[in-house]
Order: sequence, then structure tokens, then C-alpha cells
Amino acid sequence: MRALSLLPFLRKSCSITAALVLFLLAASQTAQAEKRLALVIGQSAYRSVVALPNPANDARKMTEMLGNAGFEVTATSDLTQNDMRGAVGDFAAKIAASGPDTVALMFYAGHGLQIDGENYLLPVDVDPKRETDIPLQAVRLTDVMNTLGALPTRMRIIMLDACRNNPFPAINNTAGHGLAIVDTKAGAAGSFISYSTSPGAVAEDGSGENSPYTTALLTVAREPNVPIEEAFKRVRVAVNDATEGRQIPWESSSLTTDFRFFGDQAASGRAQQGVTDQAKAGAAKPQGATRSADDWRKELKGKDPRVAYQLVIADDTVPAYEAFVALFAQPPYNVRVRTLLERRYVMEAWATAVAINTAASYAAFLGTYPTGDLAATARKLQDRVRNRSFGAQPNTVAMGPTCPCPPTQPLKKRVEEQPRPKRVVDTPRVRRQPTTAAPPKEEGIPPEAIGAAIGIGIGIGGAIGGRGGRGGRPSGHHDY
Repeated sequence: MRALSLLPFLRKSCSITAALVLFLLAASQTAQAEKRLALVIGQSAYRSVVALPNPANDARKMTEMLGNAGFEVTATSDLTQNDMRGAVGDFAAKIAASGPDTVALMFYAGHGLQIDGENYLLPVDVDPKRETDIPLQAVRLTDVMNTLGALPTRMRIIMLDACRNNPFPAINNTAGHGLAIVDTKAGAAGSFISYSTSPGAVAEDGSGENSPYTTALLTVAREPNVPIEEAFKRVRVAVNDATEGRQIPWESSSLTTDFRFFGDQAASGRAQQGVTDQAKAGAAKPQGATRSADDWRKELKGKDPRVAYQLVIADDTVPAYEAFVALFAQPPYNVRVRTLLERRYVMEAWATAVAINTAASYAAFLGTYPTGDLAATARKLQDRVRNRSFGAQPNTVAMGPTCPCPPTQPLKKRVEEQPRPKRVVDTPRVRRQPTTAAPPKEEGIPPEAIGAAIGIGIGIGGAIGGRGGRGGRPSGHHDY
């Protein structure tokens, strides 16, 4: 009877214990929630060229949006080169201190250029008189990505509204247009990079308070439960519509986990019920998967040209563009896609040439694209590789013995023509060594110099004969 009287108490205790366990689990999940850190840079007040009106506005709006999305934002503007490097360094220190479950995001609005296949973000104190001034006065994008990629974080997101027109007359005719392709697959996993327009193209600053890219991003990012890859597909379509096809954002991804600016990260299943058919198709495709041109032709055949156009713009792959131009000849969509496709061919071929970085790779690029904004740079880099290769030979020879070092065959002949030494009868233990006989002292060539000269000659011949490279047209797509 007494035991029965304790049942209500035990049940109550179990309920309290269960509630406490659930509370502790929830608190633990909250404590382990991802840390979000962001660095926002807006470069408007350039000193040597006309100021940009929108980057400062873009930075303010992005700071507000990211703050509402749970980011701890460091906002700064109009940075010199030293200030920009310091801001990136301080941001990296914050990331390192926040732990491996951190999402690190950088937004940059301002001028950016590609020089010799490398992308540079421009501080406000830049004043180049020649192309070679940019690496000395600007901040290389690869250095920023390597700095963030070396840190143990969950993911790194970089958004660049930086492909505006080149405002520097001294290098405007020789530097490549826009920014060069960056392949996140080649770096640390968990990276995402977005350009405000396609590689090699120029973005618009816009006539409103914000640029077309930032305007679209501010709208799309606030939509709840939209994965980042899908969000930037929507950004691409919105910017393309706003600029009547003149500007199409681009991105590359090596993300291995999901990310949403707003909404429950665990609600992807529920979120699928409220998205459009286009979003469903995008979410169903595995990350990194790319459909062939034949697949796209089957997908697009019979569709309205505008619908088909928006589908391929959202996908932004070479096979999709190839299928579209093969099926639809109507302007203006055919003209837009064909222009975009040709530029993508050029930029992917350029990325291949720069990655291989041999005289042959640049020759292959020039063989296909002998004119255009990158041809002069390709010839310059081709000459640079050749000079570097052949310039090493005199140094190699100079490291040999200090002698005239005549060719190998005459040396052997001269050694064979030397008179043999007389045989000493009273010392039979000393045998004649015809293969190692030394030349007379007056010749000034010690025996070891002969072997060294022969070795040097072989080494140089092997170095020259072994040089080569490969080039040609790329496979025609990039990963997302």
C-alpha cells in the first residue's frame, strides 16, 4: 500500500527529470550552435579616380542584413592597402578564436582587377602607372582566400561586388576585363565564392541606392529556409532581369554542409514544400553534378524561350548554354546566351593556361584566341616562362669548374692523343692505366673537370629536351 502511494510522486519526479533532460539537451544544442562572423568592406572614396557612389551604401545594407541573420559583423570602409590587410588579419584572428564550427563570411564592394591571371581587390590609395604596380599596391584575392582557408572553420563565404569597369587609364588597355575564374575545388573544402557578374565581364554600379547584385542579394537572402546554392541561383536570375541580360552573377562552391541566411537549418524537408518548381529541381540535383548538353536539350525542347532562358541562366553551366543556342535562335535570348557562352569559353581556356603556366599552354590559348583583352597578357607570360627557363642555364654552367669547358668529344679525343707514360721496369707494382691517364700539366684541365663538364652537358640537354606542356580548349564547365 505504501508503495502504491509513492507512484504519483515517482511519476511526477520522472516528468521533472525528463523535462530537465530535454532542457539540458536544448541548451547543449544552443551552446554548440554555429558561430557566424562577417567582415564587410565598402570601397567608395578612391583617391586617384572618380569615387564609386554605391559600395558604401551596399556595405551598410549588407551589414544590417547579416546582423539580422545572426552574424557578428565587422564593418569598415574606404581602406588603404595597409588597413585592408590589417582588417583581414584581425578577422582571421577572430575566426581562429571562435572555434571550428564557425561560418566566416566576407563581403567586398569596390574595384577589382585581374592582372596576369590573378585577381586583386583595390584599396582606396591605389594609383597604378603600369600593370606591375597592382601587385604592389593592391590585395591579392588568393592571399585572402588562403588566409581564411588555413583556419579550422565550418565554411567560408566570399561575396565580391567588385567586377566594375577598370577606371585606370594607364592599364585600361592591357589588363583583362573583370575578374578571372577562381575554382574553390582547388583550395580548402567548405568554400563558396560569388562574383557580381560572370568571369571576364564587367558589373554595373547601378542607378539606384545599391548595385543590382547587392539589391538582389538583400532580397533573396531574407527568404527563409533557402539553401545558399539556391539563393544565388535566384540572385543570378534577378540580376539578369534587372540589367536586361548585361550582367549575370557567377559562383563556385566546394561546400560540404548546408547553409541558410535565415530559417531553421534543420527544416530543409519542410522548406521544400514552399519553394518553386525551379528550386525543387535545383535541390534535387546533387552538389557538383552537371548535366550534359544532351540532357539539357531534352529538358529545354518544346519550352517557351523565356522559360528556357531563365532555366539555363539559373544553372549557369556551359552544357546548358550550348543546348540553348542549339535550340533557340530567337533574339534577344539567343544573342545573350551566345555572348555569355563565348566569353565562358575564353575564361575557362585562360584559367587552364594560367594553371599549367608553360610556354606551350599560352601558345595553345593564343592559337585559339589570338586577339582580345587577354592576348597581350598571354604573350607576356609566354615570354616570361621562356626567359625563366633558359635563363637558368648559364647559372648551371657557371657552377662547374673554372675552365674553358670545351665540348665533350674533343675532350675525349685530346685525352686519347696524349703520349703514354714510359713504363718503369724496376717498379712492376705500378700498372699502366690508360683510361685514367691525366693530360700534361700545361693543359690546365684536371681530370675531375672532364667528368664534371660531361655531367653538366648531359644535365642541360635533359632539361631542355624534357620541357613541354599541354594546352587547348577546356572541357567546358565549372563546378558548383
